[in-house]
Amino acid sequence: MSESRTHAVRIGSYRLPLPRSRMLRILIGLMLILGGVLGFLPILGFWMVPLGLVVLSIDIPRVRRWRRRFAVWFSRRYPKLAARLGGSASPPSAQAE
Repeated sequence: MSESRTHAVRIGSYRLPLPRSRMLRILIGLMLILGGVLGFLPILGFWMVPLGLVVLSIDIPRVRRWRRRFAVWFSRRYPKLAARLGGSASPPSAQAE
């Protein structure tokens, strides 16, 4: 396993670096999800749940599969928006060629 590999979350054109420690990344992901559950409180928000799942998807294969399935579904359902947000999948009409 390459220790020099940097872990980061990319959302659109933004890149958020994450710590090298696997346990710390998992802890951050869980804290984001727990904070998102309390989204009705000020400062905390429901936006924290999907961000926590994205952070967890780096280290947990099952969450990674959920994220990839969602990304494929989203890019097929909303191809123009996915392309604008930086989705890697191309629209269905371009895949047939």
